[in-house]
Amino acid sequence: MDETTIAQKAIKGDEEAFIDLLHIHKESLLRTAFAFLKNEHDVLEALQETTYRAFKKIHTLKEPSYAKTWLIRIMINYCQDQLKKDKRLVRSGNEIDSSVSDNLTQIELQEALSALSPNDQKLIHMKYFQDIKIKEIAAIEKIPEGTVKSRLHKTLRMLRKYFEDKGEIDHV
Repeated sequence: MDETTIAQKAIKGDEEAFIDLLHIHKESLLRTAFAFLKNEHDVLEALQETTYRAFKKIHTLKEPSYAKTWLIRIMINYCQDQLKKDKRLVRSGNEIDSSVSDNLTQIELQEALSALSPNDQKLIHMKYFQDIKIKEIAAIEKIPEGTVKSRLHKTLRMLRKYFEDKGEIDHV
């Protein structure tokens, strides 16, 4: 059974189909939550809350083919709410996973991303970490595709400058 058919059944109230839909997108949801919240406990809590919210509102999903986009949007909204609630719009990079803590490149990347605005971080995460298409990002963010492209271009230019400046400092 394909994802759209599963989503259609879930929208009609089929609980097994809803569970199947979540299993299909569980990894993407977890990666999204981790990108925002940075620790396993908060990520699992976010997945639980997203599951609850999605289950209560699955009947409002109008287009079954956008089920993944819809679920990720719920996750992003929850994560942003949590960050606001914690009075931290951007969490520090101090809680980087220990399995990559010795990887200097990962630390530098985390540092560079934390220098971006929350909206720019979200855009980079969706495009390059979640591999979400520009069209889907536009649907999630409710903005035109051209705006997504221009923001991505601007953000990548900022990241490039960050690394160029850092490189110059390291060589001095």
